[in-house]
Amino acid sequence: MATSKLPVLKGTLDLLVLRALSWSAMHGFEIVTWLERAANGALEIEDSALYQALYRLEERKLLEADWGDTENNRRARYYKLTPVGRAHLRAETKNWMQYAGTVTSILTAAKTALPQVDAR
Repeated sequence: MATSKLPVLKGTLDLLVLRALSWSAMHGFEIVTWLERAANGALEIEDSALYQALYRLEERKLLEADWGDTENNRRARYYKLTPVGRAHLRAETKNWMQYAGTVTSILTAAKTALPQVDAR
């Protein structure tokens, strides 16, 4: 039985791209490969969405890009985090972890955990 891939939720791709670039500069194909590997193939990452995110992050000064050569001697833009991007990644990771924990608590709450409502 084949499992379908999950779409990347709106607003999360930027954070995932920043995380992928937190160790070293990468070109687009490397970023997609890293994300797919990190997600065990469970996420659907569209090339067009990735490049839109890269341009958006570069415009916001969270990334810088320089031309370089790949292992196959092809020209590619290599993206790397700026100091502002690194700080943004830390802050947004903290926010995401708090948000995800809160939503998980709500989704897994027992009925008895619900507050009593006065029906007067």
